[in-house]
Amino acid sequence: MYPLLLKAPIKDYLWGGRKLIEEYGFETDTEKAAEAWVLSCHKDGQSIIENGSCSGKTLTEVLSDWGKEALGKNAERFAYFPILIKLIDAKDRLSVQVHPDDTYALKNEGEYGKTEMWYVVDCEPDAKLIYGFTREISREEFAERIQNNTLEEVCNQVPVKKGDLFFIESGTMHAIGKGILIAEVQQNSNTTYRVSDYGRLGADGKPRALHIKQAVEVTVTAPPAYPYGAVGEVTAHDFGSVRALANCPYFKTELLTLNGTTKLGQDDSFESLLVLSGDATVCYGEEKLTLKKGSSLFIPARVTVTVSGEAEILCSRV
Repeated sequence: MYPLLLKAPIKDYLWGGRKLIEEYGFETDTEKAAEAWVLSCHKDGQSIIENGSCSGKTLTEVLSDWGKEALGKNAERFAYFPILIKLIDAKDRLSVQVHPDDTYALKNEGEYGKTEMWYVVDCEPDAKLIYGFTREISREEFAERIQNNTLEEVCNQVPVKKGDLFFIESGTMHAIGKGILIAEVQQNSNTTYRVSDYGRLGADGKPRALHIKQAVEVTVTAPPAYPYGAVGEVTAHDFGSVRALANCPYFKTELLTLNGTTKLGQDDSFESLLVLSGDATVCYGEEKLTLKKGSSLFIPARVTVTVSGEAEILCSRV
C-alpha cells in the first residue's frame, strides 16, 4: 500500500462557476465546474488514481484489492466507504435543501444519510448562506411557508467570511449562497431533498424537482444546534498550527496550516489530505509527491508520510 494521488470527477450543475478550473486546475470538458469530488467512492462519481502501480484504477477498485486494512479499524463499523469530500464553487446560490439521517435514508434511498461540514475557503464580500431557522416552527408552518413562498422569512441567513465553519447535521435545512467556495466533508451519500429552488429552470427548460413531502418529514425545524463561524480551537506547533473543525461519529476533520515539516498518517484510519492553498512535498520511502492547490491525497491506514512546505491542508479521517 502507498499514498494515492486522486483525480476528481467534476459536476457541472447550473449554479457552478469556473474557479475550480481556472484557480485550481481541475480538468473538465464542460463549461462549468460546480463541484470537484476530491475523495469519492460513490457510484455517481469515482476518484481515479494518478500515481504508482494503481494508476488509472478507481479508488473503489484499489481499496477492494487492498482490503479492509487500508481503511483501518475505525472504518469497520461502516457498511461501505464512509465519507465523500468535495470542493464546491457556488457562482449562483444553491437550492434550499435538507438531507435525511441514516435511518430514513437507508429505508427510503438505499444509502446513508448525510451529515456534513462546510469550511469556507473563499467568498465574495457580501456572501451569505442559509443555516437552519431563526426560530423554532412547527412542521405545519414549515409546509405552509413552502407552499406560499414565505420560507425565507424564517431562514437563518448568515453573512460569511473566509475561514468560517458550519457543522450541518442531517435534518438541518441549508443553502450555500452565491459567491462562496466551500470545502465539504460529508457522509458518503448523494441524497438531497430540495425544499425551494427560487423557481429556476433546469437544463431541460423545466423547473427542477422539489421533494416537499420528504423534506417535511426529515427537517429539524429549529435554529442551528452548533456554534458556527470563526470557531474551532487552534493549537500551535513547531510545524505550524492545527485547527479543530469537526469531530463526529462519521468523520474527524482538522485544518493544518503548514509552515515546516511534519509526519501524517493514522494507525486506526485512513487519512485524506486536501490542499486548499500553497504547495507541499510528500515523502514516503524513496518516493516523493508534489502537492499543489486542489491536490487530494489518500493515505492508507498504518502508512506514514512526511509533509513539508507552506500550505493550508484539510485533513480528514474516521
